Amino acid sequence: MSTEGQIRTEVDGRVFKITIDNPSKKNSFTPQMMEQLSDALTELHNNEAYWVGVICAEGNDFTAGLDMPKFFGPNAEKRNLKEGNVDVFGLSKRCRKPIVTATQGIVYTIGIELMLSGDIVVAADDSRFCQMEAKRGIAPLGGAHFRFLSRAGWGNAMYHLMLCDEFGADRAREIGLVQEVVPAGQQIDRAMALAAIIARNAPIGIQVTKEAALKYTEQGEAAAIAYIPAIQDRVLKSADAREGIQSFIERRPAVFEGR
Repeated sequence: MSTEGQIRTEVDGRVFKITIDNPSKKNSFTPQMMEQLSDALTELHNNEAYWVGVICAEGNDFTAGLDMPKFFGPNAEKRNLKEGNVDVFGLSKRCRKPIVTATQGIVYTIGIELMLSGDIVVAADDSRFCQMEAKRGIAPLGGAHFRFLSRAGWGNAMYHLMLCDEFGADRAREIGLVQEVVPAGQQIDRAMALAAIIARNAPIGIQVTKEAALKYTEQGEAAAIAYIPAIQDRVLKSADAREGIQSFIERRPAVFEGR
């Protein structure tokens, strides 16, 4: 078995599963793993066969963060992120498909930022979260400074960003970072089950819902309101909209095709 770490992908129906696989180092990210994760997210973003993504991890921990010597040490590895790729943290380019993240064990620094760049988080009850960059003389650089705030509110965000403390899954759910807490070992199955439920809905409707929500978070209410006609035009002209109406009339489950 490789000890270098990798990002694995597999397909389950319409769900594209992305697995962080470096358990011998608590799933710490190497530069190569960052490149592979960006490639995987770009594949999810671009491939119309995939309607939902799941991000999960092998072993007992989600991730301890960056493999620091490989990023910043004297023998740091060169990073080669492809132009036009989805950004791992959704800063320069965010994946347009819905993403469910499953966490367990240690979820430190970029682990929190990675899950917050997605949409829904299922946490094992042994998950331990910590945004500890300021303890190391630096600061969060992958979006925690604003996504933590938008999910948890000012007071809760500043509490954890400034204390750099470790907190559990129940606290994460209480402040909105996590949507479900399940017994350890069940988090990936639950994330896949949620993804399957999402994939039964019309993908265009789901994607424009995310797009419109991002329009609000990035540009405010006026921009989100102004965007409604564009959404309306896309969904009402789709074959999926016709199928949704017809399935209601015929009292049967809708079978969507993403067009």
